[in-house]
Amino acid sequence: MGDTFIRHIALLGFEKRFVPSQHYVYMFLVKWQDLSEKVVYRRFTEIYEFHKMLKEMFPIEAGDINAENRIIPYLPAPRWFDGQRVAESRQGTLTEYFNTLMGLPVKISRCQHLLNFFKVRPDDLKLPTDNQAKKPETYLVPKNGKNNVADITGPIILQTYRAIADYAKSSGTEMAVNTGDVVDVVEKSESGWWFCQMKTKRGWVPASYLEPLDSPDEAEDPEPNYAGELYVTIKAYTAVEDDEVSLTEGEAIDVIHKLLDGWWVVRKGDVTGYFPSMYLQKSGQDVTQAQRQIRGRGAPPRRSSIRNAQSIHQRSRRRLSQDAYRRNSVRFLQQRRGAPAPGPQSPGSPGTPRAPAVPPRPSADLILHRCSDSTKRKLASAV
Repeated sequence: MGDTFIRHIALLGFEKRFVPSQHYVYMFLVKWQDLSEKVVYRRFTEIYEFHKMLKEMFPIEAGDINAENRIIPYLPAPRWFDGQRVAESRQGTLTEYFNTLMGLPVKISRCQHLLNFFKVRPDDLKLPTDNQAKKPETYLVPKNGKNNVADITGPIILQTYRAIADYAKSSGTEMAVNTGDVVDVVEKSESGWWFCQMKTKRGWVPASYLEPLDSPDEAEDPEPNYAGELYVTIKAYTAVEDDEVSLTEGEAIDVIHKLLDGWWVVRKGDVTGYFPSMYLQKSGQDVTQAQRQIRGRGAPPRRSSIRNAQSIHQRSRRRLSQDAYRRNSVRFLQQRRGAPAPGPQSPGSPGTPRAPAVPPRPSADLILHRCSDSTKRKLASAV
């Protein structure tokens, strides 16, 4: 076992908390020498006290003896009243401060004072309780790394999800979960990989392994768009399940339903099926970034492939069948073209009279998909 030290300190953002009174804490992701990553929360007043003690420990490097010898970065003192604008504006200062600090000689960057300050405390492990009158508001540093006040996100009330099965991570950027674990979702990527946090752990988790606490259905899933959006495949995929579709690289398809688990319903001619969204890029856009993402992480697993899934909900998720997608898609395209519904004779056969276009009736599957639970119970009791 080598010496304990910190490899990197990253500022994730800050939280506005209301217990015991309104205050702000900064969120840091601390990466240790053993490759572990811990999330800790510190007030600015604590950070400033740490800074003052560090200067006392290293007076030469703090410039107390000769200002020209100073290498410890500056840090402004706390203000009498720290509001949200002040908390936002400090993020750039803190990022620069700790980046500089970690680049100093080992006697400073690995000193015990620094290690003790960033060790996980009991308060870092506490999650907001359900009986709190007002839960913390989370503000994250923008992904582009800029810390302009106008670019700060939030407030974000993190959504809570439950793991339906054990998931073992396959890379250092992922997070392992066990059945029944409750996680906060920080980001829902269209790829189907969600960035989550649980106590002191953070990482990517497949959305298919998570379910909302109040319902098996994902409320944010959009409705199907049978007009479709034009996308191009940037990687080939061979169907594994019957409701998936096989496509080669470079094919143009229509996306008709973007589902949050990262498996979108696509249309190629009259054929529909699930396809990994990670292997798609909007037509006309640069594919370089999307291809880099594929190299870093593959498509997430589908819910149907998870063994021993244990949901807390009695009914399963509402999903349209591929037959329903195909029927609704064909009806939509026929209505748009003004073509007749297909009969015994093949569509487009010579001599086939064209009937007036009739607005299509929604299928029973689509009607049930759009019904609320209470409406479904009424329909069931009437049968």
